[in-house]
Amino acid sequence: MTRIVPWLAIALLAGAPASARDIATPSATGHAGRLLATGGASSIEGSAGGGIVPWAVIAGYGTEEQWGGAAFATRVDSGDYTLTSRGIALGWRNRVEIGLARQDFGLATLADALGLPTRHFRQDIAHAKLRLAGDLVYGPWPQLSLGLQHKRQRDFLVPSLVGAVDDSGNDVYLAATKLFLGGAGGRHLLLNGVLRSSNANQTGLLGFGGDARRGRSLLGEASVAVLLDPRWAVGVEYRQKPDNLGFAREHDWKDVFVAWFPNKRVAVVAAYADLGAIATLDRQEAWYVSLQLSH
Repeated sequence: MTRIVPWLAIALLAGAPASARDIATPSATGHAGRLLATGGASSIEGSAGGGIVPWAVIAGYGTEEQWGGAAFATRVDSGDYTLTSRGIALGWRNRVEIGLARQDFGLATLADALGLPTRHFRQDIAHAKLRLAGDLVYGPWPQLSLGLQHKRQRDFLVPSLVGAVDDSGNDVYLAATKLFLGGAGGRHLLLNGVLRSSNANQTGLLGFGGDARRGRSLLGEASVAVLLDPRWAVGVEYRQKPDNLGFAREHDWKDVFVAWFPNKRVAVVAAYADLGAIATLDRQEAWYVSLQLSH
């Protein structure tokens, strides 16, 4: 299979344009005030946003006077590896987000080939996000949020043997997100950029820091999505990765996704992701499916 490139998503952007008022119809906004799809989906680490990249948005559909929240389950399968991630997030007054997620990383192919003592790595993640300024839809400036993800790898024996230094670590990121109504030929365009400080190996599933690089790296991430109508979106994501372990290179991630928001309670995301090499196994291209229930 050819490797995924961001331009693949452009081919998906077909269909009738949506006017700027389409996203703000009563069925799209409901009674809570926030527009449909503006809560995003859930990332594999639990923060509101895309599948592999967080956004500046706050989980759920709560307004400045309300609580909101989301629960999610995600499955990623490359054939050699699997990842199951589940979690919850709460949003307060469209200002603060807190949440918990648990990941289970299956490595059956590698475990069988090398005779490893485990076929799974588990990780727990607690996260918080604070909206600093701006607004996703209204006003000239993007929504700007500061996020923290505290991660703890629960099966550290194998990562420690291949060079990982710590079994826990913190990712800190700054996200800027803006939805431009009618900004892509009459369709609504979402742009998202993230700067992340991290020393996590494969997002922490292989521990933190390493024999090749122990310190933190400043990493860039980005998302672009087009809403074909209030309920359907297509887009691409890119996530830069550190390279801390000498035994195996760590490659940047990218994906192409389709998201469906039938109402404010449900979101379904399907993606095809290019994950590069993971722990010596090359060309890890995976299917990704995520279900989110929101309030």
